[in-house]
Amino acid sequence: MYLRNITYDILEALADSPALFLRGARQVGKSTLVKNLPAAEFPAKYVTLDNATVLALAGEDPTGFIAGQPRPLIIDEVQRVPALLLAIKEAVDKDRKPGQFLLTGSANLLTLPLISDSLAGRMEIQTLWPLSRAEIYGRKTDFPLALFSRDFNQQAGVAEYNLPALLVKGGYPEAVKRKNQKRRSAWFDAYLTSIIERDINDIARIQDAAAIIRLIRLLATRTAGQLNQSEVSRTMQIPNATLGRYMGLLEKVFLIHFLPAWAPNLGKRLVKAPKLYMTDCGLAAHLVGADEVRLAKMPELAGQFIETFVINEILKHLTWSSISAMPYHFRTHAGLDVDLVLERPSGEIAGVEIKGSAQISHKHFRGLKALQEGLGSKFKTGAVLYGGREIVPFGDNLFAVPISVLWA
Repeated sequence: MYLRNITYDILEALADSPALFLRGARQVGKSTLVKNLPAAEFPAKYVTLDNATVLALAGEDPTGFIAGQPRPLIIDEVQRVPALLLAIKEAVDKDRKPGQFLLTGSANLLTLPLISDSLAGRMEIQTLWPLSRAEIYGRKTDFPLALFSRDFNQQAGVAEYNLPALLVKGGYPEAVKRKNQKRRSAWFDAYLTSIIERDINDIARIQDAAAIIRLIRLLATRTAGQLNQSEVSRTMQIPNATLGRYMGLLEKVFLIHFLPAWAPNLGKRLVKAPKLYMTDCGLAAHLVGADEVRLAKMPELAGQFIETFVINEILKHLTWSSISAMPYHFRTHAGLDVDLVLERPSGEIAGVEIKGSAQISHKHFRGLKALQEGLGSKFKTGAVLYGGREIVPFGDNLFAVPISVLWA
């Protein structure tokens, strides 16, 4: 079992919040995490709505079900009975004692306005991603802190690693445990079936499941890019409105996510479209039929997957980092771009460019330098994460840093 780096943050939140919703894709380890919280700190009863009897009882009388349960209470897969969230709201309104409810869900019900509005201020929300490389290696690396403080682990480039192998494995615990690509592929196939038949079916009635599968395969080829929805609609031969609905469902079950554009007033014409990413690089590789050998022969696809991998790793770090920052991407119409912009509440900015190559030159810092020049003192650090072994300064507060800093 892997120790999840978000565990302490969950316990800390339960110490002062009446309810906490732990959301994330199916099979990322939510149930394992909540069932193994230390009983001395959170002595809760555990129920799961994957149990048919519990599901029936909760569905028939959500308010009565909540009223009849002890506190603290863990409810696993709460998306199967969304009405439970309104019953929990009523219970919390009567008693604001912290640590009463810990909920998990494989679908993001909080995108529904009625539920989101009713639980505002009553429930904390945290996200569990697939395993990070740091968690797989048993470490609690804090890259956002290192980035803003310019304090990178000097041993980051020492350990050998096979980047293509990391890309195709991904971070789902069961996929990570599989011994070879064939066994991982079998697991990914079963996983996609369960997502379509269970999680998506819990929140929407989809008659054309085959179209969802075709869409997710297509999106895997577009990961780390700005999506042209009209072009995808034509390629898929489905109406734009239907495509938008399907993509919304894939986002709700955490198969895809979007990185918004950062748009400060820098006197430049900026691209405002978000970028699309697959939530797990291993699943994306499976969907496009890519293994280590194919990735090595397809540099453009490998570049997309490396960017997806690194962006996702940093977003995972943000869930447990000691500092708070909002993630964005930055791109001008002139073609200058920065793959990831992190903005702290104080207004301080750091930027990250991602390159899979082992050699870096000044040209790879053009986007970061443009950002630095436009922001002045607000710009703290610019880093190009690359496939090399050394941390190399490239000017004032600009560095080339090995990708392995994310788990060193």
